[in-house]
Amino acid sequence: MRIIRSRRAVSPVIATVILVAVAITVAVAVAYWMGGIASQYTTFEKVEIQSGWAVKNSVDEYWDTTLEVKNTGSATSTLIRIFVNDMPLNSTGYDAAFDPATDFVDATRIGVNFAVTGKTIESGASDTIHVYISYASGSAFGSLSSGTTVNFKLHSAGGMDYIKMIELV
Repeated sequence: MRIIRSRRAVSPVIATVILVAVAITVAVAVAYWMGGIASQYTTFEKVEIQSGWAVKNSVDEYWDTTLEVKNTGSATSTLIRIFVNDMPLNSTGYDAAFDPATDFVDATRIGVNFAVTGKTIESGASDTIHVYISYASGSAFGSLSSGTTVNFKLHSAGGMDYIKMIELV
């Protein structure tokens, strides 16, 4: 009996200090773990059309529209469609090496300087997109004239739409 009485447990103060230290260590470990999981699911794409303008080429009868875009999101974005006044450009209008002076097949042709597979923009990167719209007689956009505002919408593979209104000059 004397042996049992002479033994002492850890003092309440030391027990409290050990318990608090273990709790803080576990809390910090859980916070880092949750932060790692959260970062896997919080990447997003965000493309900003920073500027846009249109210049008329009277010789070859087309508008050369320039859109300067930047991906300010944390994920890579792939632009897959362009809409002009809510009318989608079809696959015949896309060509990576499109030259409006020589590549307009007919008056209704619209051209874009990226491939049918789309234009991929890495996070933080900038790019320039040219949209060429013929305004020759018989064109789908024949009524466009200087001073007209045109709605350009870029659609991404992630389902996002990015819109810019540009006045033709």
